[in-house]
Amino acid sequence: MITCTDKALILKNGHETVRVEAWGGGLRVCAVPYGNIPEEPWALENPAAENVAIHLPDTDGSGGASIENAGVRCVITGTHLAFFAGERLLFEEEPFFSHANAHARTYSPVLGAEGFAATVQFCAYDGEKIHGMGQYRIAKYDRKGCMLELAHRNSQISVPFFLSSRGYGFLWNNPAVGTAVFAENGTQWKAESTQKVDYWVCAADTPAAILEKYTAVTGRPTELPESLLGLWQCKLRYHTQEELLEVARGYHRRGIPLDVIVIDFFHWDYQGDWDFDPEYWPDPQAMVDELKSYGTRLMVSVWPTVDEKSRNFSAYNENGWLVSADRGFSYAFNFMGKEHFYDATNPDARKFASSVLKKNYGKYGIDMFWLDVAEPEYSFYHRDLYRYHLGPGLQVGNLYPRMLAQGVYEGLKADGTKDILSLVRCAWVGSPKYGALIWSGDIDCSFGQMKKQIANGINMGVAGIPYWISDTGGFEGGNINDPVFRELLVRWYQWAVFTPVLRMHGDRQPGRGVLVTDKDHGGGICPSGASNELWSYGEENYEIFLKYLHIRHELKEYIKKTAKQAETTGLPLIRAMFLEFPQDPAAWEAEDQYMFGAEYLVAPVTEYGARSRSVYLPAGRWQAMDGSGVVESRGETVVAAAPIDYMPVYRRLIAE
Repeated sequence: MITCTDKALILKNGHETVRVEAWGGGLRVCAVPYGNIPEEPWALENPAAENVAIHLPDTDGSGGASIENAGVRCVITGTHLAFFAGERLLFEEEPFFSHANAHARTYSPVLGAEGFAATVQFCAYDGEKIHGMGQYRIAKYDRKGCMLELAHRNSQISVPFFLSSRGYGFLWNNPAVGTAVFAENGTQWKAESTQKVDYWVCAADTPAAILEKYTAVTGRPTELPESLLGLWQCKLRYHTQEELLEVARGYHRRGIPLDVIVIDFFHWDYQGDWDFDPEYWPDPQAMVDELKSYGTRLMVSVWPTVDEKSRNFSAYNENGWLVSADRGFSYAFNFMGKEHFYDATNPDARKFASSVLKKNYGKYGIDMFWLDVAEPEYSFYHRDLYRYHLGPGLQVGNLYPRMLAQGVYEGLKADGTKDILSLVRCAWVGSPKYGALIWSGDIDCSFGQMKKQIANGINMGVAGIPYWISDTGGFEGGNINDPVFRELLVRWYQWAVFTPVLRMHGDRQPGRGVLVTDKDHGGGICPSGASNELWSYGEENYEIFLKYLHIRHELKEYIKKTAKQAETTGLPLIRAMFLEFPQDPAAWEAEDQYMFGAEYLVAPVTEYGARSRSVYLPAGRWQAMDGSGVVESRGETVVAAAPIDYMPVYRRLIAE
């Protein structure tokens, strides 16, 4: 039986209820096997819809039912859902096959828990290209053919939205742990435990218009502050206040502008203290004041972990503000102690965490935070153990990094802070509206990894995360005296200049030992990596770094303008080629080059020893950044020179 409201079709199929509702610039589908559909919006906001057209079956039951909104139409025939743009089929559920008793929507009980496991099966299409879905530890740019875990890990970020070459966008609006499979013989979405099936669909003539519709209902990024568009200096890790200040002074003496310098983990005593260890950071106010005199802003690392010995542990524990376990030990992380994660899905826990940040850092004028370990990073990923304020970990766990950023953002905003930007190691749908700059986590230092990161950055942008970066040079395994690593760092740095933020970071080798051996806590118990400043890699590389830092400064106004586009349209700074050239089939294939905004085509060098590389130039006029002239392309591949001090970049010359 099918009924309707003014903006929804409702299918009753025995005990199952399916609702197809006009929502923003698309259609939202919710389904439950029994009972009422929970109204939790998850990632979706702005439900207002216009010009909704609903058609019910004829009185004799023929003709099916349909609902159309903003250019996408869902047709319900029996219990089967199909989606169209005009008369063109976008995609559809797998048809019911009676002899195999195979249904497109299946539900299974989860014994001992509320909710159910849910699977939705859709048809697959030859030649379809799928982009987005966040960041994964694979080299595959096109997600077609992939099985993706819908869960976060260090260097894995699940953002369950994809954009199809068939002209639609699809959001799996569910923070449950599960899988997405884009196989040749079918597309399947599965939630291991959930209260409902929930997804949202839109269609448009161009991929850019699809992203605009998607971000209109999930939220767009906050401003990318102009004062943070230069160089950020970071390493694992500055042991002391004096060590950090000597680095800042080194930049100042050399006349190199430094926008941000970062204090990494264990500048505190115990995890969860979120304060300076006075033995190694004796005068934070003097440090902040000196940095300010150089025009440098200070960012501090804050983990969501709370050690049982932390001065704040009792407040979190007694108020039920910690992530709990349904069985076994309640602590979930083991790094220099037994740590619990504070429950960022609890609004009271978020407010308390913000108050600690204000008390211990805000009093010095520190208002930039690096939210590391934000997935959260469990020592063991037994996700069925953990329970949050909003529900079981299997059902809501993917919300955690977004709500962690939300707590910091709302606390700073309430204090009147301007230019809010947090560096976060993970994200979910909607994270950008909470001032989140995402970085890709603890990756290895290799040319192969660099190539993966380019594809990841492009797919993060397609998934609605416009502010994304990686550790320049990678995080783990880079020896500052190794010529291969030095070349890798140069190539990665050249690429990083054409990303939202230019940030030096990594655990460089040979490392430095701990400061103390007779303690089990405090800022002296963790080792440190080698130096990671611009002058740490030899004179030749230093000159290349300065050359590209100058290019970065020249790009500031352009980056500011492009970031404003992200705020208003959802278009990312790192853009898949097809976002600018949707009608060019080759633009859908370009996996290691991208558009930085609308004007710059960026082609990073990802092979050791390479001094040239192939670049695909869509039809048009392109000005090579090396001054070699204008290329009149009809849509062709060129071989671009790439000496060690140059990365191929072409500026698109658009007729006025």
